[in-house]
Amino acid sequence: MRQITVIGAGYVGLVTGTCFADLGNRVICVDIDEEKIEKLKRGIIPIYEPGLEEMVRRNTQAGRLSFTTSYQEGIDGTEFVFIAVDTPSGSDGEADLRAVRSVARGIAEVMDHPIIIVNKSTVPIGTGDLVTDIILKHRTKEVQFSVVSNPEFLREGSAVTDFLNPDRIVLGATDSEAAEQVAHLYLSLRTRILITDLRTAEMIKYASNAFLASRISFINEIALICERMGADIKEVAAGMGYDKRIGHAFLDAGVGYGGSCFPKDVKALAHMAAIHGCHPQLLRAVMEINRDQRRRVVHMLRQLLEGLEGKVVGVLGLAFKPNTDDMRDSPAVEIIHLLRNEGATIRAYDPAAMENARQMLPDVTLCDDPYEVASGSHALLLVTDWNEFKHLDLLRIKETMKEPVIVDGRNIWDPATMQSLGFTYRGIGRGYGENGWEH
Repeated sequence: MRQITVIGAGYVGLVTGTCFADLGNRVICVDIDEEKIEKLKRGIIPIYEPGLEEMVRRNTQAGRLSFTTSYQEGIDGTEFVFIAVDTPSGSDGEADLRAVRSVARGIAEVMDHPIIIVNKSTVPIGTGDLVTDIILKHRTKEVQFSVVSNPEFLREGSAVTDFLNPDRIVLGATDSEAAEQVAHLYLSLRTRILITDLRTAEMIKYASNAFLASRISFINEIALICERMGADIKEVAAGMGYDKRIGHAFLDAGVGYGGSCFPKDVKALAHMAAIHGCHPQLLRAVMEINRDQRRRVVHMLRQLLEGLEGKVVGVLGLAFKPNTDDMRDSPAVEIIHLLRNEGATIRAYDPAAMENARQMLPDVTLCDDPYEVASGSHALLLVTDWNEFKHLDLLRIKETMKEPVIVDGRNIWDPATMQSLGFTYRGIGRGYGENGWEH
């Protein structure tokens, strides 16, 4: 049984710590948020992530997983310290490293035995060197340590599965022995392990997320062309995806990407490129297209309702993707802001994000289910493709609406079926042409 400390009990840190405990290690999670730690000690999970609550409870009861706010307690006797704190976007798109700096200093001040520090947070290239410098400057005892980069590739909504069934493990270090020791933590997962230098490992994470975001913006660009010229983006994406050089993943046209990773990582990479003398035109286009997708659905509603002033718009889905309650940079939040700015009244529902929505959208009427959202609405806008929404009683929805208008921001419904039910229906890139539906 190895002893592991994870600093930061958010999405990445809590999943990482819990999964390592489930693999048979002794894990202690450290977080400065006292309320969060107290809840975790009582078995209350502060985030929604399928499978995580049961796993936390099982490993806590088995004595393999514990929680504290104390760096001293957390690092006492540990072999590995994983840094898993947030690195939000700064004012110019740069990654804000204040939390990482604080953690590095906190580790330095209490460590009294050799440890391996593993950076799990998404950080700019060169942060591994920064962490090393901070610890060298602030350590109170001359103990040995190594810094390893181990970027995470977890998707919210499937993070537990992703951790236990990874495509690859990426490790970066100047100390090859330290990297090998971290690699041993993952051996039971039986996946490929890539060991490289620190900066290359840090770049792999940014390049991966930027590429996936680029695929989403690309298919949304094609969707607009389809919409104007009478083609169906669903069929186009399917035809593209059967090419083994392309594949089907991340080719779903819609209202664009959101969440805590893609938006901030593309911004951060573009910022890093710009300040090092590059001209990141593609990354800037990816971000611009993504912003435009949110505005496009507002434009659709404005046209279909002949103006938004005084209209009631029901929004289905507030989290940035299904199977999470995370609303950070969710398309729904910006779209609701734009709709309200044009005089619309908003009613909304999400299967998991209602508690967060009460904090982030205090002026929005939050409903108990999709049918309450539809009641009295002039239009429905689907933003998050929860399975629950794919199986709604659409006739019941139609009967309660003031006007049977639906804008499907994730293309979950079939246009012909929706029209046969009497809806005025618009998806993203479904081939309406200049004069409406043409098929």
